[in-house]
Amino acid sequence: MPANKVFRDRLSSFDLKVDLAFDRLRGRRSYDLLFYGASAVGDHGILWVLVSVVRGVRPEHRRRAKRTIIATGIESVLVNLLFKSLFRRHRPEHNGPRPLPLRIPRTSSFPSGHTTAAFCAAALLAENDPLWPAYYVMASVVAASRIYVRIHHPSDVLAGIAVGTALGHIGRRISPLERDS
Repeated sequence: MPANKVFRDRLSSFDLKVDLAFDRLRGRRSYDLLFYGASAVGDHGILWVLVSVVRGVRPEHRRRAKRTIIATGIESVLVNLLFKSLFRRHRPEHNGPRPLPLRIPRTSSFPSGHTTAAFCAAALLAENDPLWPAYYVMASVVAASRIYVRIHHPSDVLAGIAVGTALGHIGRRISPLERDS
């Protein structure tokens, strides 16, 4: 059996197992509100712009806020125009009703843009910030939401975590913070 087929089969098996685990949560009103809401505020990096603006109110955090907003804009262009065009993966099939409204992107499923934006922003905001766990919790909820609402395969989300974290750390090296607390 060719290695490529073995890899695809294992990836499909992984995606299916994780999706089935999420089935235990789906259909419960509290989880629907949490994950559909997180998916909505994750659209176009809205959550990360809002968090950056709130953090940037204090003068000592303005550079961090500007850096995050600019970097997530660059991340969006890289992921949505470059990375996704290389893969052309179909999104998971979902034939049932959705409990809440949801925008369904037309781009490739791989990698998850919501997740790359979330982890890029979390990596940038977290640098030398005592609130760093909150950024990663929010990023994780946004990432999980994409699996929950069946817009992404779990492997799309894992790739998004890796790409977003890497882009965030590259952003930290390109634009280091100076005495920003």
